[in-house]
Amino acid sequence: MIHAPLPRGWTILALETSCDETAAAVIRDGREIVSNSVASQIALHQQYGGVVPEVASRQHILTIAPIIADALGALPNGWRDINAIATTYGPGLAGALLSGINTAKAMAWMRGLPLVGVNHLEGHIYASWLHSEPQQPLPEPPQFPLVALIVSGGHTALVLVRDHGAYHLIGQTRDDAVGEAFDKVARIMGLGYPGGPIIEKIARGVHPGAVKLPRAWLRGTYDWSFSGLKTAVLNMVQERMGTRAETQKLAAIDAHGTAQIAAAFQESAVDVLVQKTVAAAREFGAREIILAGGVAANTALRESLAAHANPIPVRFPPIWLCTDNAAMIGAAAYYRYDAGLQTDWTLDAAPGLKLV
Repeated sequence: MIHAPLPRGWTILALETSCDETAAAVIRDGREIVSNSVASQIALHQQYGGVVPEVASRQHILTIAPIIADALGALPNGWRDINAIATTYGPGLAGALLSGINTAKAMAWMRGLPLVGVNHLEGHIYASWLHSEPQQPLPEPPQFPLVALIVSGGHTALVLVRDHGAYHLIGQTRDDAVGEAFDKVARIMGLGYPGGPIIEKIARGVHPGAVKLPRAWLRGTYDWSFSGLKTAVLNMVQERMGTRAETQKLAAIDAHGTAQIAAAFQESAVDVLVQKTVAAAREFGAREIILAGGVAANTALRESLAAHANPIPVRFPPIWLCTDNAAMIGAAAYYRYDAGLQTDWTLDAAPGLKLV
């Protein structure tokens, strides 16, 4: 079935509540960010060393109305400028997802607007379609076919994207997501939460020296495994500290040793991610590589992937679009609706939703 293209200026209000960010954004023509409002809960969950689902859900309920109002404030005519409403429906935390889904359904019903449910992972891919520098000319959108490396606290996947909505899973983690491994390694070394930014910070400019950590290549596949790497760090820390009960003291006692382990861990994780992504891009004839997800904010990963992929161009969004946000959900929703895809009122949370 052939659908008429959406009219110029078509505008979406999008919500994102899959984990611990309450976000709303207004996106025009699938690429222009009119507004992007995010309320992070990191400070709330740091005391627990990770996200507490029940706490996250309650905070979404408290925060979502003012966040939506803030996003809509960028429109001269408010609701009259909105053509559709989009929301993440999975994967993620069930209660967190429901807070956004129920809000979106209520608004769409009340306003008589179409509703578009979006896969959170698809949203991360479409962050690279967004025009993040409005003072600059609109760049060309990503070119198909492309390979997308999605790396976050809950997901590590390599996806071949042949066209809008046409996905083929090439590889994935067999155990921990790489972002989860960063968090767990940071916890082992007593560095705090979230682990990714902390490890990157203390590892910056540090050579691992004599610290050697394994790489799980899983030959013949584009899959990853990070559990062995995480265990190797634990064993190394225990050897240095003597007992497991004392591992939390490492950062305070041996800052240089901690930085070396952090640098070795980051180097090992980045190496396997980059090598497999570049190999897949070449095998499948990708015109571009997209780096997506929260771990895409890691500078070492960005630089290594760009260097090794040459001459294949690597595209990654600015850091504020790598972490969870509603702008990426609005971009993905635009292309879904443009293809004739709309969600009905039975939309429900799908915590374990797959992209393919």
